[in-house]
Parts: sequence; C-alpha cells; structure tokens
Amino acid sequence: MINLNLKTIISEYKKRAGVSNDYIADKLGVTKSAVSRWISGDVKKVKPDTMEKISTLVGFDIEPLLKGNIAELKKPILGNVKAGYNLLADENLEGYEMVTSEEYEQGDYFLRVTGDSMEGAKIHDGDLLYVKQCIDIPSGSIGIALVGDEVTVKKIIKKDNLLILAAANPKYDDRYFTAKEVQELPVKIIGKVVFSKTSF
Repeated sequence: MINLNLKTIISEYKKRAGVSNDYIADKLGVTKSAVSRWISGDVKKVKPDTMEKISTLVGFDIEPLLKGNIAELKKPILGNVKAGYNLLADENLEGYEMVTSEEYEQGDYFLRVTGDSMEGAKIHDGDLLYVKQCIDIPSGSIGIALVGDEVTVKKIIKKDNLLILAAANPKYDDRYFTAKEVQELPVKIIGKVVFSKTSF
C-alpha cells in the first residue's frame, strides 16, 4: 500500500513536467510558499477550488486519491516509443493509464510501442510499456534508449566495450555502439521496462 498525498502528487508532477514551484504557483494562482509547503508535506489539505485547479494541472482528479481511493491511481502516457529504428518519438502527454497500488511505486510513466522489432519479447505494436526512469540497467534487460533524437525499446547488452541494442525479431539487425559513439551520438539509457500492457 502507498500513502498517496498532496506532497507525492505535486512532487511527481514537478518531476514529470520539469517545472518549478514558481510555475505551479502561477498556474494555480497561489503563492510560491504554499507550493513549497505542499511539497514539504506541511500542508495535507487544500480548498475545493484549489483541488480542482490542481486536478486540471496534473491531468486527473486528485480528490479520490487524497481520500484513499487507490482504485483511481494513474500514471502518464508519454507519447510513443519506437520498436523499429526509422521513426522518431514525440514525448507528448497522451493521457493516463490506471495502475494498482503495488505498480504505482514500480514505475514512472507509460510509453506506447510503434513497430514490431520486439515481438519475440512479447512486446507488440500498440502495447503500453510501463517504464522506471533510470540512467543505467543490468545487461540483458529490456530498456528504453535514446539514440540521438530517436527513442527506442530494445534489449540492452553490454559486451566487449560495446553497447548493443538487440531486437527480438529476425527482421531487424542489432545495433552496436562503441564507447566513442555512445558519447558522440549520444546513446543514453533513459528507462527500464517494468512490464507491457497489450491493448485490445
């Protein structure tokens, strides 16, 4: 079970949106110190009109969450992750996906798959990937990589001073990057796939 409170909701929004306390205060029509008190946990309740404004800002109704209705837990869907190599991803907020209380703490956001290069790992076109934001993952794990401006999901393998982005479909070749290429392109690990959800 988790304790989803005002502090958690505002802190997660700040992290996801990359915004400041000043930005939040301006959007909600409150003082910067009020936002600081929410994030510090000093204030746990807000007026109904402020609650409505916060719900609009974060993109979902926070009232049932603050009242302990864990059935309403959600995580943002951030655009598409390409399971092929030739398409670019737009990290736009697409919506929200329900998660359980156990799942809530396991990841940070969802990305939608476009392409079939990971079908062998049971990751299909249109699936939602639940991602834990991180900058490194164990070799052999399925992760989200940023290659230049391209976002892709692949098995991440580290071998003989190479970073390998391995597909799970024989139609696609694996991609090999030297340490120099990792720095220059750059190639960055930006998340680990926790699980995938198939959309029917």
